[in-house]
Amino acid sequence: MTGRDRVFALGQWVGLGALVGVICGGASALFLKLLQLATDYRTGHEQLVWGLPVAGLVLGWLYERFGQPIRGGSDLIVDTIHDGGPTLPLRMAPMVLLGTVLTHLFGGSAGREGTAVQMGASLADAVSLRLKLSKPLRRQLITAGVAGGFGSVFGTPIAGAIFALEFIALGKIEYHALLPALVAAVVGALTTHALGIEHTFYPQASYLELTPLVIGKWVLFAGAIAIATATFIELTHFLKKQGERRVPRLPVRMMIGGAVVVLLWQLLGTSDYLGLGIEGIQRAFYDPLPDWAFAAKLLFTAITLGAGFLGGEVTPLFFVGACLGSVLARLLGLPIELGAGVGLAAVFAAASNTPLALSIMAMELMGGSVFPHVVLVCVLAYLFTGHRSIYPAQRLTRGKGGGLLQVPMALRELRKPKD
Repeated sequence: MTGRDRVFALGQWVGLGALVGVICGGASALFLKLLQLATDYRTGHEQLVWGLPVAGLVLGWLYERFGQPIRGGSDLIVDTIHDGGPTLPLRMAPMVLLGTVLTHLFGGSAGREGTAVQMGASLADAVSLRLKLSKPLRRQLITAGVAGGFGSVFGTPIAGAIFALEFIALGKIEYHALLPALVAAVVGALTTHALGIEHTFYPQASYLELTPLVIGKWVLFAGAIAIATATFIELTHFLKKQGERRVPRLPVRMMIGGAVVVLLWQLLGTSDYLGLGIEGIQRAFYDPLPDWAFAAKLLFTAITLGAGFLGGEVTPLFFVGACLGSVLARLLGLPIELGAGVGLAAVFAAASNTPLALSIMAMELMGGSVFPHVVLVCVLAYLFTGHRSIYPAQRLTRGKGGGLLQVPMALRELRKPKD
């Protein structure tokens, strides 16, 4: 490659990344604004939660009727990046946006990362189609769309870029898409901020020296995080698999799941575990919820997502991690705000197999003092959780024990019964 070719490639990556970033940032700003309006309205009109089963019935019918091409969600994006295939349907963006907002309006326990990632990837693929890009460039642009969506929806551009490269496969990071992903994430975050979106504030972590005793405590901490993460993954997959087998119609499954969430809401007598749960996350740093709060949020979220409702896993798992981290910090004699911050990042790091991205995200959100502690716990929790993931399409290229696979395989293949 000549110097002129390198300059052209650099300009192309920067230009395409910036274009995708602006699109993703605008989409995330619209999504976050609608999500906040839906959450505020539900908070002021809690009787809406009684309508969650009906909302599930309607959303299920819409997805059954019009959403078959996008039913793979984030897994469809992973498969497309790896295998090529047809263009990601443009309808993915508006349908996941509408479905997620309605899920939150009626109190479903879900997040927002899945929606932002799916919107970003589908919009980026639409750009690649219109510009008639080559297959390699198309895959890089879809990756940039993932980065732009993740980075803009949380206001963490560096983590967004690394997440897009890391979540595709275990044991391998695809650096060929690093520049467009980084540009898209940074431009996306700037665009969202320019459109008036303010992201959630988290306390800055206090300094704690990393001594052998502290390391030992973090090892125990990571073990507990891994158990909670594996429980969430297995429960969500179990509920989804059993639901599909016993109740073939998606609208009926979502109606039943909505009814169970409403029942739990009434049994516990609190709305703390509905929706995103931002207030619960923030309380974990100062005035924690009950010691079992992490388990309640885990159950609400597994039922909501297992039934088929739209949304992501990040924010609910932040809730689970922050509340569990707060409990563990008190038990182990660690600073509560540091335990909550490390737990917040580590549960999702282990669930998504992205320990580097979430370590960086924790630093972007809570300052540099958290970094050595969160890296240690994220990596250990990632290893302890085993070959599990909230994204079953993730490719396994190298086992967590170190063995290199001759042919990469999707994690979902490991879950299939052997003949």
